Amino acid sequence: MLSVDGLTTDYGPVRAVNDVSLEVAPGTVTAVLGANGAGKTTLLRTICGLARPTAGHVALDGQDITRVPVEEIVRLGLSHVPEGRGVITELTVEENLRLGGLFRGRDAAPMSEIYELFPRLEERCAQPASRLSGGERQMLSIGRALVARPRVLLLDEPSLGLAPLLVAQIMALVRRLADTLDLAVLLVEQNARSALSISDRGVVLNLGRVVANQEPHELAADERLRHAYLGF
Repeated sequence: MLSVDGLTTDYGPVRAVNDVSLEVAPGTVTAVLGANGAGKTTLLRTICGLARPTAGHVALDGQDITRVPVEEIVRLGLSHVPEGRGVITELTVEENLRLGGLFRGRDAAPMSEIYELFPRLEERCAQPASRLSGGERQMLSIGRALVARPRVLLLDEPSLGLAPLLVAQIMALVRRLADTLDLAVLLVEQNARSALSISDRGVVLNLGRVVANQEPHELAADERLRHAYLGF
């Protein structure tokens, strides 16, 4: 579903992503891991069109989307949940959700589908997002992305700042979304242990380059990789 081939992104003289290639199939989760500054967020921003690559290609279901405008990428079936959740606190929960369908028009998912996935959001639908907990805001961010009916979902640090119990709940949710909606999920995470526990594939970045692309159990068993790049 998602194919990245030789992707390279520069910020001025700094090469943030360096010749990265990976694939994510429908119904699977691929975790992108590495230390701060490894290029994980820039990789997602380049895939979704927010950053322009220096070289390489991104394809969605066989269609090259490398230089396609962001709004058209959303229409084609790719949604991005950025780091920090990015909800608009002055708007209600439902108003935030409806923003997710802005570029999809009649093809946007109805609120009933999102509330079925996130019953807590339905309970809070008329409340301003400012009154949500951190975990609820993360659910809102993911729900907003799902309104666009994506086939590929990019998630940037969904566990950031959450308590361990909430981290486990968010990770279980990510796994369930991939399984039940047949989504291809590309998950960027600092919490390597949690990410690997729900992933089908693990990609480790260091200074923008792929240093490992393996099954999760292989990464977890490699003591050198774990200590050098994963922090456990």
